[in-house]
Amino acid sequence: MAIKKFRPTTPARRYYTVNKPATTKSKPEKSLIFSKSRSGGRNNTGRITARHRGGGHHKIIRIIDFRRNKDNIPATVKAIEYDPNRSALIALLAYADGEKRYILCPEGLNIGNKVTSGEDSPIHLGNCLSLKSIPLGVEIHNIELSINKGGELVRSAGLSSQILAKEGKYAHIKLPSGEMRLIDLRCRATIGKVSNALHSSVIYGKAGRTRHKGIRPYVRGVAMNPVDHPMGGGEGKSHGGRHPTSPWGWLTKGKKTRKIHKASDKFILKRRK
Repeated sequence: MAIKKFRPTTPARRYYTVNKPATTKSKPEKSLIFSKSRSGGRNNTGRITARHRGGGHHKIIRIIDFRRNKDNIPATVKAIEYDPNRSALIALLAYADGEKRYILCPEGLNIGNKVTSGEDSPIHLGNCLSLKSIPLGVEIHNIELSINKGGELVRSAGLSSQILAKEGKYAHIKLPSGEMRLIDLRCRATIGKVSNALHSSVIYGKAGRTRHKGIRPYVRGVAMNPVDHPMGGGEGKSHGGRHPTSPWGWLTKGKKTRKIHKASDKFILKRRK
């Protein structure tokens, strides 16, 4: 479904857009949900350790099968659903043995389609198999980094990756960020592109929609007093007079935060930048 716009009846409505993807079921499967209390950004002593969090609409957690380890048992897609905890849609699978599971819904998967997982699965939309069994150039998502750990890469709406080469026991994967990475050929991935590609095109239009997501307002450091922020104070609208920092003086623009020598560095062939 396309992005929906509205008549500019108010200043917020002028830019307000909504993406209502085509789902077939509004309420989640009861056996695959659980509720979880939120911290509001506070730690176990009650102090705020993650700022600008709190409020927002209550959300129920859907249990997603990222491992796809139910091998050689065919499943039928029973529903395409919205998940408030992620940008992609999710698909409800009913396996031949009676079990139900949620998976990330690939673009183009419809009700009634059959999907399987395992080494004998064909190269078909929604099927999950190891990288050694997937041909070069096929679009994949929900990629494992460690064997049997479950998919960790390429899970957001509209994303996909490709296998560019296979060398020794590793596959050369090009990620959406542009990074080239070596991943063990025994790791699994799902065929297809993640659904709901229009998610990133939505314009919130008003502050209230950000509050609905549980994000509270934040104040610029230059608008504070010197006692509250290193960049505060000054006569008139001053710009801080120093490199941008956090309230505790940490550099926040351009400073690298990744470890210099990380164990996984040897698996990165090309950086994303």
